[in-house]
Amino acid sequence: MRLTNLNIKKINLNDVDQNYSGQDILLKLGELYQFESGIYGYGNLWTKLERIVENIIIEELDKVGCIQVEFPKLQPKKIWDQSDRWDTYTKDGDIMFTIKNNLGEYGLAPTAEECATLFGANRLTSYKNLPATYYQIGEKFRKEIRTRGYLFRPRTFVMMDAYSFDKDEEDMKKSYDLMHKAYLNIFKRLGIKIMPTVSDNGVIGGSVAEEFQAATNLGEDKVLFDAKQNIGINKEVLEFDNKDEYLKQLNIDDVSTLKEYSAVELGNNFQLGTKYSESMNLYYTDENGENKPYYMGCYGIGLGRIIACLIENNIIKKENKIKGFSLPYSVAPYKIQIIYNEENKENAEKLYSELTENNISAIIDDREELTIGNRINDVYVLGTPKMLILGNKFDGKEYEIENTKDGSTEKIETKEIIKYLKSL
Repeated sequence: MRLTNLNIKKINLNDVDQNYSGQDILLKLGELYQFESGIYGYGNLWTKLERIVENIIIEELDKVGCIQVEFPKLQPKKIWDQSDRWDTYTKDGDIMFTIKNNLGEYGLAPTAEECATLFGANRLTSYKNLPATYYQIGEKFRKEIRTRGYLFRPRTFVMMDAYSFDKDEEDMKKSYDLMHKAYLNIFKRLGIKIMPTVSDNGVIGGSVAEEFQAATNLGEDKVLFDAKQNIGINKEVLEFDNKDEYLKQLNIDDVSTLKEYSAVELGNNFQLGTKYSESMNLYYTDENGENKPYYMGCYGIGLGRIIACLIENNIIKKENKIKGFSLPYSVAPYKIQIIYNEENKENAEKLYSELTENNISAIIDDREELTIGNRINDVYVLGTPKMLILGNKFDGKEYEIENTKDGSTEKIETKEIIKYLKSL
């Protein structure tokens, strides 16, 4: 990408939000645009990063046999009446945005259990069709009264939600465990250290639920976690009357042995049982020709929260001042940023073309009105993990490449640059 095409705004890093620095940098650059509280437009960097996260999720879910589909964002009230959740989401919880006109009453999807159950029951009519898991990736809408942390708690957000269908409880648990392992692989590939925790089922329902929490000082959740056993519990459930039921799931008697973390929830899974199939009167035919309710699970991952977490957990500070952020190389939309002086413009263009031809995403800073120092500063506000400067010291034989996260450098022969970057 040519940086002249991005049209980023000049910003003063001294004015950046100290709590949510990375997202505020993107907001000030114009790469995020806030239409009103909790509603955003997304620029090139965020959108490309979202596609990378999305593809990792798709690859891992496809590996375990999940089927990608798409459900409507505009959902008729009548299907929520079937599950008896309309009032829960529009009155009691006041979560759903609603629309009422001469065509009827509708809700903007905060989740999709009703749509998924109807969709699955239409296709999975026999025990021979089970198990099956459908997933989608798309926008969700929720009436957050108190938006927080930019994309940590907005009113519209992109989410992966999946729904499994099984013939009995035993098979439901197998699907649930399979998704648990897929989630661990997803977060490992994203470079996010995750803490699976036992949690409350909330308005989703079901008997068992878990959250996938990422440790961050920006998180609004408190998690008690045992790193050796890789198990934890959301601290809020200890306030419940039935807290012992949650602790029983972990085989833990003494929570004082667990370490407390501030964390943000990036995903959650639920064993729904027959809650939706029975309430909506949707059944499959078993081996004996009898109607039986589906045992279901539902699973969610917030892409916006993942991206926000990746950005905020990779902030760079120098002498306690915000310098920018540096994304992990494996997920960065642009791997390397090329800066040059006028004498090396031809060399820079040649290198940029070579990288592009070899499918290595790069930024070339072709803005003519800025000094090299200004251009270097902008590498950090764009989160590019590698920087290459073609200045007075460039001898035509070696490139000096800087790791923007820690400032370390490596010298690579010019003829080896493609091989080096692909090896990363």
